[in-house]
Amino acid sequence: MFKNTISNLTRIRQVAEVLLRYGFEDVVTTTPLRRLVSQSRRLSWQRSDRQVFETTRWERVRLIIEELGPTFIKLAQAMSNRADLLPQALIDEFEKLQSNVPPFDVAIARQIIEQELGRPITEVFSEFDDTTLGSASIGQVHRARLLTGEEVVVKVQRPGVREKVRSDLALLHELVRLTAGFLQKQGLANPQDIVDAFERSMSKELDYTAEARSMEQFRKLYEDYTTFYIPKPFRELSSERILVIEFVSGCKITDKAQLLDWGLNPETVAETGMDIYLTQIFEFGIFHADPHPGNVLVQPDGTVVLIDFGMVGRLTKQQKYAFAGVFIGMARQDARNMALNFRRLALTAEIPDMRMFESDLSQLIEDFATLDVKEMSMSDLADALQTVIYNYKLQVPGAVFLILRALVILEGIGKVLHPRFNTFEFVRPYGAKIIREQYSKQNLLLEAEYTGTQLLALLQTLPSDVRQIVRKISKGELRLKFELVGYNMLMRKADQLVSRTILALLCVGGLIFSGLSLLGRYSPAMPYRRGVPEITWWSLGATGFLLLVLLLLGTGRREKEKG
Repeated sequence: MFKNTISNLTRIRQVAEVLLRYGFEDVVTTTPLRRLVSQSRRLSWQRSDRQVFETTRWERVRLIIEELGPTFIKLAQAMSNRADLLPQALIDEFEKLQSNVPPFDVAIARQIIEQELGRPITEVFSEFDDTTLGSASIGQVHRARLLTGEEVVVKVQRPGVREKVRSDLALLHELVRLTAGFLQKQGLANPQDIVDAFERSMSKELDYTAEARSMEQFRKLYEDYTTFYIPKPFRELSSERILVIEFVSGCKITDKAQLLDWGLNPETVAETGMDIYLTQIFEFGIFHADPHPGNVLVQPDGTVVLIDFGMVGRLTKQQKYAFAGVFIGMARQDARNMALNFRRLALTAEIPDMRMFESDLSQLIEDFATLDVKEMSMSDLADALQTVIYNYKLQVPGAVFLILRALVILEGIGKVLHPRFNTFEFVRPYGAKIIREQYSKQNLLLEAEYTGTQLLALLQTLPSDVRQIVRKISKGELRLKFELVGYNMLMRKADQLVSRTILALLCVGGLIFSGLSLLGRYSPAMPYRRGVPEITWWSLGATGFLLLVLLLLGTGRREKEKG
């Protein structure tokens, strides 16, 4: 434990020095991090060439993240989907981050596979390609063939990655604890919650069985679809550290030349891909959250294949209805309905001025309502919606930002294949379908049943709750607890002020007594030192001690304010 503490302390000092090197002295000098940087380090930074200021503040944040390593890069990539927490300029920088990690030794990969399978690799695979298909911060992928003849890909987790991530997460928690006040002043209200959510996400990503379960769920949902295919995971050959998946060939969906060579219509492929994705969102409420061209393949018969289910988003039924309602309100140019659905969608929505909120949404609607269909862009709309969410600090589900990001990616793919591709034209029929589903007889009955159940539960517990309250009132045991928010700091300040005033008065009293003691007439038994009565020396000593205490209290307060 002591070793880990020393290691974290050293790493935190390194982080502080990186922050200083990139010109973020305010983060260091206004937080407890300043205590970890020596005076010589501060002076060397202050005297160095400050070319770093030629870049923007947000660019420097990205450079810092890149230097701190893969775990921090993954956190920044995850945060790039949270427009409710970060300004768009910082999100733009985070989207540039790439976790380019070279592959590790294939001999180690083979060893990990054999450890997880509990048998030699030759007893499972007839062929195993030592060349990696891809490499990332968590693991790498190899192509292989089972003894049964099926072609597969094998994802192998990096050695020591769990310990590295666990160490970096502990560091993140400590950094947030040290800089929480600074981050909150910058508008990041709940930094600890963000790190907690990231920790949960990383825990899932480090467990390959979670990805296998997601793939099986998608396969079950789409088992009747002939235009969409999800590779089969081999659960019996997979574990937390390795994942064996059916190998599926195909070209990237953006490879227009190959599609034409196969005799496929690129416009039809684009429409099929968008239809599949919107079905995931608006019908099933579970969707592949990273549909970049490398993860969307097309087979010679036109079948669309999705790979890499490490990132999957989910919406509850109510979130699905509210999200669709935002788009429907915009299509109908109804700012009030749009605002209400935003409030339904938000986990917490404390909007101080609903009229101003509706006015901003109305302006957003006007900006897009005047555009021709060809001019409308999902990217521009996503930016506008995210700006509204950020400005009003609406805490909406993270899945919403994953959807907006995915729709922007899909629009980019669509425009490569389809000259007249327009995302809104595809979303519109799904909006109408959602309304029909929301107000269908079956759904209304389910809502009524749920409300009735909640009401019945309330009525069942209400009599006993009322009896308990009456019993406490009759015995005089009912207590009301009030919490005055924001007064703690004031009370502490008042307490400090009173303490220092008393010390100051004692000092003054000691000085007055010392002066008067010189004028006193004492018996011959009173000892004198240097012509001054001993009682005067004792009085001056006590007064000096009180002055020292008073000075130390003032110095400690100033250091605390600086730190």
